[in-house]
Amino acid sequence: MDKKNLELAIQLRRELHMNPELSYQEVWTKQHLIDFLQKHTTNIEIIDKGKYFYAKYTFGEDRPTIAFRADFDALPIPETIDLPWKSNNPGVSHKCGHDGHSATLAGFALEVDQKGADQNIIFLFQHAEETGQGGIECAEIMIEEKVDEIYGYHNMSGIEFKAVHVIDGTAHCASKGMSIEMVGSPAHASQPEDGVNPSFAIAKIIETLPELTAPEKYDGLVLCTIIQVDIGSENYGIAAHRGVLRLTIRAEKEAELNALQQNIENLTTQLGKEHGINVSFEYRDEFPETVNHEESVNKVRQVAAVKGYPLRELTSPYRASEDYGHYLKLVKGAYFYIGNGENHPSIHTYEYDFRDEIIETGVEMFKGLVGIEE
Repeated sequence: MDKKNLELAIQLRRELHMNPELSYQEVWTKQHLIDFLQKHTTNIEIIDKGKYFYAKYTFGEDRPTIAFRADFDALPIPETIDLPWKSNNPGVSHKCGHDGHSATLAGFALEVDQKGADQNIIFLFQHAEETGQGGIECAEIMIEEKVDEIYGYHNMSGIEFKAVHVIDGTAHCASKGMSIEMVGSPAHASQPEDGVNPSFAIAKIIETLPELTAPEKYDGLVLCTIIQVDIGSENYGIAAHRGVLRLTIRAEKEAELNALQQNIENLTTQLGKEHGINVSFEYRDEFPETVNHEESVNKVRQVAAVKGYPLRELTSPYRASEDYGHYLKLVKGAYFYIGNGENHPSIHTYEYDFRDEIIETGVEMFKGLVGIEE
């Protein structure tokens, strides 16, 4: 990677880190990335889509179109480590490395702009990954631009520094937030028999969750995590009559996630009828399974070998979800990982910061995937 381009990408990463924005609030972030590309490139077209944008390098209509995606939203986690480029926004910081992902993609755009490529390239800068919505909204570009293939990477701690990690098939589990509201009827606390209290029904659901997620019932990983239980109020004169149980359900396969969801809904509905309780369900933060395509993963392997990067094979998918899966439902592609080091703080922790050194690794991997030679 050109030394000047690398320096610009690292400086961009630190500027993004200093000004983090949450999902659907990334106004400054998006504009700063656009300004960077407009200032430092001459052969790249910018297409502003409102919440997000993409840049485009066009070689010719008869050539394939390959997309590369980076996310740019931050997390509601305060910055607690003393960095020269620490967050200026209280309670918000880039503790997942999306600043580094975007800086990598921008650095790649500089290289393409200067060296050229023999195919069409889409540089997709995506908003709102942390909520799972950004991928849904940006997936339209796969159709509009007739994308043939897509690639992206995530920095990952706990694995060898600068090593490229890949996996065939499912790379990230599907998941969704499930909210169950149960409403009975109030009564004086001295006469609870006059009302309908949902506490016992909610307790029954919680008690049954281990049975519903028993490993022998499924082919892949299936999990259900209790996020919140909120029943009744602090008024000691009124028996509880309204309650909410919030869960995150997760599975390696979407079909099994859907089966778990249906089983929980069926149990809840049955308990509601038995106890005379009104039941309703709400879902949010829905992520698809992220399933790599064999041909594309093999290309990642080949590029890593040519570049001389250590290549490691993951033995199981990450439990955490990724909205990148929306793209892979529309076009072939792959999602891979670049190691932060075995002992580097994990993403989503106070101590984490993206390692600038892996920007060049990401750019070189992207260049190899489009055949740019030095």
